[in-house]
Amino acid sequence: MLIRIVRSALRLVAFVFVAGGWILRFIPGGYGRSYRGRTEWSIGCSRSLLRLFGFEWTVEGAHPGRGIVVANHLGYMDIVVFAASGPTVFVSKSEVGGWPGIGTLARLSGTIFLNRARKSDLARAAEKMGEVIADGVPVLFFPEGTSTGGDRILPFHAGLFEPAAAHGWTVTPAWIGYELEDGVVSEEVCYWRDMTFFPHFLNLLTHRRVRARIRFGQPLAPESDRKALAAAAHAAVTRLSEGR
Repeated sequence: MLIRIVRSALRLVAFVFVAGGWILRFIPGGYGRSYRGRTEWSIGCSRSLLRLFGFEWTVEGAHPGRGIVVANHLGYMDIVVFAASGPTVFVSKSEVGGWPGIGTLARLSGTIFLNRARKSDLARAAEKMGEVIADGVPVLFFPEGTSTGGDRILPFHAGLFEPAAAHGWTVTPAWIGYELEDGVVSEEVCYWRDMTFFPHFLNLLTHRRVRARIRFGQPLAPESDRKALAAAAHAAVTRLSEGR
């Protein structure tokens, strides 16, 4: 127990310095000039954080070079792992922008924040998504609308599929999962139900190693109807979760 407490404390201190170092190099490095530049910064930052946190990650399938990516959602670490896998801009709930440290990292990486309480905000988010895709960077969102413990994949909300259906953007399904040798993934890696961020994060840092796995599927056939596209994406992500 003492070893785990010390490990968590040391990693927390290192996180402050590593994240701070990446934030300080953002403007001098010229990363903010384009979404492509932001993702270059995000890849380097995410990989540094994963190594610091004791994460190992593997990617199966080809990282998509364009369009939309949709995936299941298990918690805040999903964003870090997907960001480390290749150029990606995320759509995230607006609350994340206010999280200490993590909110700053998300804003610098170009994250599109969506206020889900305002339906009118969807049009603004869709416009931003178009700007990112035009810059040659894929946009990833989690259409379940919330995170889970990994035991199932919730039905996909169709709202954010509307611009993909309207513009004919490529939609690529993806799945993410975790393995933990000294704990329970659903309780100590997944962030869901009524969990509180900081205690969960501190406990996550106690683990010696976490294994993350991403699977990218084949792009879906074009659909002009957002609900049909959402249903097809849900079926594809479910197949990926089953290793198919």
